[in-house]
Amino acid sequence: MSIKKEFISGVFYTAIAKYSGIVISLVVSSILARLLTPKEFGIVGVATVIIAFFNILGDIGIGPAIIQNKQLTDRDLSSIHAFTSYLGIVLGCIFYIGADIIAYIYQDDCLINICRWLSLSIVFTCWGIVPLNIHYKSKKFKKIAIITLCVQILSGVGACIYAFYGGGVYSLVLQFIVSSLLLAVMYNCSSNLKWQFKVTKDSLSKIKAFSSYQFLFNLLSYFSRNSDKLLIGKYIGLSQLGYYEKSYRLMMLPLQNITFVISPVLLPIFSTIQDDVKQLGEKYLKLLHPLEYLSFPLSVILYFCSPELILIIFGEQWKPSISPLQILSFTLGFQIIISTTGGVFQALGETKRLFHTGCWGAFFIISSFIIAIWYWKTIIAVCIAYLIAQIANVIQCFCSLFIALRLNPLIFFKSLIKPMGISFIIFIIMWAQDSIIPISLPWISLLVKTSLGIILTISIVHLVSPYNLYRLIVKKDVIS
Repeated sequence: MSIKKEFISGVFYTAIAKYSGIVISLVVSSILARLLTPKEFGIVGVATVIIAFFNILGDIGIGPAIIQNKQLTDRDLSSIHAFTSYLGIVLGCIFYIGADIIAYIYQDDCLINICRWLSLSIVFTCWGIVPLNIHYKSKKFKKIAIITLCVQILSGVGACIYAFYGGGVYSLVLQFIVSSLLLAVMYNCSSNLKWQFKVTKDSLSKIKAFSSYQFLFNLLSYFSRNSDKLLIGKYIGLSQLGYYEKSYRLMMLPLQNITFVISPVLLPIFSTIQDDVKQLGEKYLKLLHPLEYLSFPLSVILYFCSPELILIIFGEQWKPSISPLQILSFTLGFQIIISTTGGVFQALGETKRLFHTGCWGAFFIISSFIIAIWYWKTIIAVCIAYLIAQIANVIQCFCSLFIALRLNPLIFFKSLIKPMGISFIIFIIMWAQDSIIPISLPWISLLVKTSLGIILTISIVHLVSPYNLYRLIVKKDVIS
């Protein structure tokens, strides 16, 4: 199968899972937001952020290494699987024991039992690492999509039913545990991976060089992505964290809609041409440029639709999430394009360079959060700091990537001029509509704003750029 056909097939099935998952996630979030309080979301938010850290320790960069390395045998994969499974048990026990410390730091005893229950999800997640990435390596995107969708439905329905019957914060805990267990079971059962108890040093040494820098990058990426939640929960409050978490998750939905559909496919596909840097660079540019014309106008549309989205999905009690979402919406364009870089670094085998960009990214993001919380102690200040940090991160990351691809970084910066100009024009027109013809009913207002934004984006991009967004979105004609 050609690279184009493999890419389209991968994107198609990943898109089915993601798009369906977004609908399910919105429905589940909408129901739970009316049954639970912002503080309850904040409590679980803190616990799951820490769990994400333990999951990174469990993966230690092994997942991408399995996909990228062509020399691994079935025996090697079984050995690595045993290693991650044992490591998951150890990390789960450590998290269980550390529950009291976490509760003490955030001054909330509810975190003790919540963290102890959630320690199970660490064990299950680590158990599924190798089988999942074997599926990606084999380009079994359809199977991954079906499994993911089924698990989202089952865990989401279970959480809603439990919350309706008074489960409270534990309905969210149930969702995480059930989800991680079902994913692990299904990935293990659907792979041909044979279990073995022995871990061989030779198998681990084959991926050591790649996975070590990948692990360090994942670690840095974790702190840069989650330090805001940890700091807000500690110094601003768990209720404020609940509001911030809701705005952040809504901002992430368009990101999931686009790059989370493309990114999982990049490494398996680009790894097939990893030795031809010139061709890899050409293919990547064909993907990157149309994404720029799509992502920055999308930021503007999300900005104007923020009030309606919060009110419709979560309800009146979540109004404090509106302003943070509007600020975070301007980070969307930058996050969409930068999220495609990891797969390219990995395909090139440049995990050391990826780690270095992660160092700079973590420095920009974490330092901006610390300054915002130290001086202002508001989630609005945190959102503004996040926007500034993302801009700085994009600059340094693409400079490094284009050097690795043997391309002039100025190509990237010049390519941003038109998309940003188009976004500014769309902003002015949508601001005029919102000011001159305000609509009081949220559903109608959301429909008008969304329709106007989409029509403006497709029309203006079609007129001033070489791309037809309708063809890109509907037919996914990106890489050829």
